[in-house]
Amino acid sequence: MSRPAALSAALAAAAALVVALLLLQPEDAGPAAGSSMAETEALPRLQEDFRMQNKSVFILGASGETGRVLLKEILEQGLFSKVTLIGRRKLTFDEEAYKNVNQEVVDFEKLDDYASAFQGHDVGFCCLGTTRKKAGAEGFVRVDRDYVLKSAELAKAGGCKHFNLLSSKGADKSSSFLYLQVKGEVEARVEELKFDRYSIFRPGVLLCDRQESRPGEWLIRKFFGSLPESWASGHSVPVMTVVRAMLNNAVRPSDKKKELLDNEAIHDLGKADGSLKP
Repeated sequence: MSRPAALSAALAAAAALVVALLLLQPEDAGPAAGSSMAETEALPRLQEDFRMQNKSVFILGASGETGRVLLKEILEQGLFSKVTLIGRRKLTFDEEAYKNVNQEVVDFEKLDDYASAFQGHDVGFCCLGTTRKKAGAEGFVRVDRDYVLKSAELAKAGGCKHFNLLSSKGADKSSSFLYLQVKGEVEARVEELKFDRYSIFRPGVLLCDRQESRPGEWLIRKFFGSLPESWASGHSVPVMTVVRAMLNNAVRPSDKKKELLDNEAIHDLGKADGSLKP
């Protein structure tokens, strides 16, 4: 495909995604959405109490934008006594802060052979995902559904108590959009595993500067970046806000088996000061 044709295709895809997002109805965030003023004020104490529990955590998808920021924030906050990355290749870090990060290299096509990588973790964060453009329809389904589901199964078997899934705004297993359909199907099938605590995050368009080139997403980010913040926040969210919402949610106690945080709830919880150092 020629460069002009490729750009036109990217622009068309971006336009279609923007339209789809704008047509989405507000979601029911469920009982765990957002954060109260009392919770926000108590966050430093909750973080310290959480650190004292010496919990271990694993991250799937640490090479992606959200996973990369999540790892950095976890290390800066010092919330976990042990941090493990599970991925298809070993990542290279130069900073001293990453020296104690454990890495488990696995073959996602043969995950049963790597069950030990998923054992002994209290908390798991799944930021695994690809795109249809990058992997094709079949490859997208294999990564975003099959890999995620199998990883969740092994994590559950390995003793993980709290599983956090990065999904998407509009996720719906009955959707006519493949992306949203797969996201919705994965949410439902992971729920069937009956984790002690299962948190689903449904952000809108993730605002970040990706290391890999995705022209369509670049256009969408520029589009939302030009809009008034009050309007754009309903359909987009900075990656850092998502990450802080994930961690702020993890440290607050909950007796709910399932938590569903939509884009608005992510904004509310992610704006709390989750960057306090130990």
